[in-house]
Amino acid sequence: MFEAKDIIETISMIREECLDIRTITMGISLYDCQCDNADRLATRIYDRIMSRARDLVKTGEEIEKKYGIPIINKRVSVTPIALMAGGLDVDGAVKLARTLDRAAHELGINFIGGYSALVQKGFTNGSRTLISSIPQALAETERVCSSVNVASTKAGINMDAVAEMGRVIRETAERQSIGCAKLVVFANVPEDNPFMAGAFHGIGEPETVINVGVSGPGVVASAIRRKGACDLTEVAETIKRTAFKITRVGQLVAREASERLGVPFGIVDLSLAPTPAVGDSVAYILESMGLEKCGCHGTTAALAMLNDAVKKGGVMASSHVGGLSGAFIPVSEDAGMIEAARCGALSLEKLEAMTAVCSVGLDMIAIPGDTPAEVISGIIADEMAIGVVNSKTTAVRLIPAIGCKVGDAISFGGLLGEAPVIPVNTCSPAGFIGRGGRIPAPIQSLKN
Repeated sequence: MFEAKDIIETISMIREECLDIRTITMGISLYDCQCDNADRLATRIYDRIMSRARDLVKTGEEIEKKYGIPIINKRVSVTPIALMAGGLDVDGAVKLARTLDRAAHELGINFIGGYSALVQKGFTNGSRTLISSIPQALAETERVCSSVNVASTKAGINMDAVAEMGRVIRETAERQSIGCAKLVVFANVPEDNPFMAGAFHGIGEPETVINVGVSGPGVVASAIRRKGACDLTEVAETIKRTAFKITRVGQLVAREASERLGVPFGIVDLSLAPTPAVGDSVAYILESMGLEKCGCHGTTAALAMLNDAVKKGGVMASSHVGGLSGAFIPVSEDAGMIEAARCGALSLEKLEAMTAVCSVGLDMIAIPGDTPAEVISGIIADEMAIGVVNSKTTAVRLIPAIGCKVGDAISFGGLLGEAPVIPVNTCSPAGFIGRGGRIPAPIQSLKN
């Protein structure tokens, strides 16, 4: 039973502190759709998605009305399309991307994820085809999201894939900059992540599943401010208690959606996912701890404590926590990060250091439009190394802002926000990237 004070507190979180369910994501297996003919494969995939997810949006809206909890996005993730594309050429893969986009529009969902490949140890024919098709596929679709896993602690870093993704990101930006906002490169990608652009339906997942991603940076920042002068141990306890309450709300919604749709409940991803809305910012949480501006010395330590406390509070609230779970630091989607980047307090190098302790990586960062592909690959390689060596998920979502230079801004609208173009070290890593091959797995991978 909920006590009256708990109900009042939750209402306050929703109305005043931007608490929401960021997404209900339905994962759908496409394995039964296998076919060598692109037209028949596209038809089977479309029919599968439409039959399984036809009530997703309606169900989300009904739960919103029942509990008064905003559910911002309703999304679908599918089996990595590279696994279905072995017998296709680039045109066939793009046909599948258009099929996913058509289904997303007709269902009324915000995004569909799974235009993805896992190449941490090498390429299949399907993964080569899919990666080659990404720039065209993202330019010709609106709601399709793409991801490529190029590294893992067990396999090391596929530097051929890293080099290729630098070129793919560059070409995607030249076709349409917003395409890069729907493309992410991973190390140690989770298979149950409900957040875009990295969501796909993993090979170990059930036929269909419901995963929920919660939010609430504004709630955490307000809780810290209310505590006033206290030591960092008490700050950590405050974050844990707040994360517990947020995760409970997410689990309530997840179980309700699961029961209504007749689909198994997978996980709650308890990530603090910010928005451009004022107050709904991870940067503001860090500043509420006493930092003058996010990015100053001490930021990495504060973020490490925040990430750890969020996870501790979340796992006490739900037995099924997964996905990315922690604190996100997407620059364009976080009002405080945008401010810090504009005033120069937050650099690409500082963001890279922060990714060693947060839940994702270099996220939604606009870089000069003339940044060479080899430099983009170098940035990816550094980030993958952090994930591989530390046995954690890291990711890169960079937006080369074509025609823009440092100090300009690029706007995406909605949850994707806007980002100031920040400087990049232009000394070339081309010789290193050009060697290719694989950086071997670190010694800590030998745990069997």
